[in-house]
Amino acid sequence: MPSIEDSLEIIKRGCDELLVEAGLVEKLKKDRPLRVKAGFDPTAPDLHLGHTVLINKLRQFQELGHEVMFLIGDFTGMIGDPTGKNVTRKPLTRDEVIENARTYEQQIYKILHPEKTLVMFNSSWMGEMSAADLVQLAAKHTVARMLERDDFSKRYAGGQPIAIHEFLYPLIQGYDSVAMKADVELGGTDQKFNLLVGRELQKHYGQDAQVVLTMPILEGLDGVQKMSKSLGNYIGINEPPNEMFGKLMSVSDTLMWRYIELLSFQPLSVVRQWRQDVEAGRNPRDIKVAFAQEIVARFHSQAAAEAALADFEARFRQGAMPDEMPEFTLQAGAEGLPVVQLLKLAGLVPSTSEAMRQIAGGGVKLDGEKVCDKGLVVAKGSTVVAQVGKRKFARVMVG
Repeated sequence: MPSIEDSLEIIKRGCDELLVEAGLVEKLKKDRPLRVKAGFDPTAPDLHLGHTVLINKLRQFQELGHEVMFLIGDFTGMIGDPTGKNVTRKPLTRDEVIENARTYEQQIYKILHPEKTLVMFNSSWMGEMSAADLVQLAAKHTVARMLERDDFSKRYAGGQPIAIHEFLYPLIQGYDSVAMKADVELGGTDQKFNLLVGRELQKHYGQDAQVVLTMPILEGLDGVQKMSKSLGNYIGINEPPNEMFGKLMSVSDTLMWRYIELLSFQPLSVVRQWRQDVEAGRNPRDIKVAFAQEIVARFHSQAAAEAALADFEARFRQGAMPDEMPEFTLQAGAEGLPVVQLLKLAGLVPSTSEAMRQIAGGGVKLDGEKVCDKGLVVAKGSTVVAQVGKRKFARVMVG
C-alpha cells in the first residue's frame, strides 16, 4: 500500500470535510484494508456525473487497496430520505426500489472494479429487525438531537409536518454502519448529519467510530445550480459519446478545474502541471479536450472518445473559423450572460431583437454549435467563439 502521507493526499483530493483526520491516520496504521462505505438510495434509475463524485472517491479507495462496500438502500429507499426537503417525501414502492437498484448495479461498474466491490442491501439486516429491536435503536437518539438537523429544525419552526418515520431515516443509515462495521463512510455535504449519527451509534454498539468524509455537490453545466436532470444542466453517464464530449467542452474555463478535481482520475501531479501550463499561456481548451476524452472513454471506450473529438473538430472546421477575430471581455452577473446580450455587446448584431431573429433562423453558433435556445445563458468564466452568419466572428470571455 502507499504511504500514509500519499494516501491522505489522494483521499482528501476534492473532499469538503474529513472528520476526523487523526482518526483516519490511526486506521491507516492498522495492518489491514479499511472497510469503506457509501450508501445510495435507488431513487432514480439514471446516473449523471454529479452522482459519480462519491463513486469516484470509492474507486480511489480501491486503488489504495481498501475494501469498498457499495450500499444500496433498498430498505431506506422505501422511507424516503428527508435530507434537504421541506415536505415529507413520498416513499418508493418495493418494485420501484428493486428496478432502480438493478440499473445502479449495471452503471457503477463503469467506475468501480467489480471484483473489488461488495454490493450490499440494507434490507439484509433491517428486514430481520423486530419492532422491539427498532424501538431499542430509537432509544439511542433524542428528538433534540434530531431537531439540530437544519431541514428538520426549519420545518419544525415553520409549522411544517415532520412524520415520525422520517426520524428513523438517519437512525437506520447510522445503523447500517454498525451492521457493516464501517471504518470510513462517504457522503455528500448534505449528508453530514446522517454520517455523524453513524459515528455515534457505532460507539453505542462498542465499535470504533467511523471516519466521515464529505464530498461537495457538483455544479451543473451552468456553474451555479447543482447538477440535476430536472434543471437540464446535467451530463448523463449513458449519453451518446458525441453529446457527452460536446457538453464537457461547453464547461467554462473556471468550472473545468472543479470538474477535473472531482471527476478525473489523472494523478495530482498531472493536474498541477496542467494548471502551470495554463498559467504560462497554454489554451485551456487543450486541457478540456484531454479531460473530455478521459470521461468519454470511461463510460464508452477509447475509440468512442477519439471519434467524439474528431466529430467535434470537424464541426469547428465546417464553421470555417478565421485565425484572427475580435476579442472581447464582457462582465456578467453570477448566473452568466444571456447569449442575446453577448451577441449585441460583441457587436455581432445591432440589437437583442436581431439576435433573437438570427437564433430563430439558425444563424448563430457558439464554438461551432448552432444555438437554438433564445434564452441560453453563457456561464461566467467561459471563453466562447460566437458566430453570426458566415462572416461575423468574435472570441468572447465572460468575466
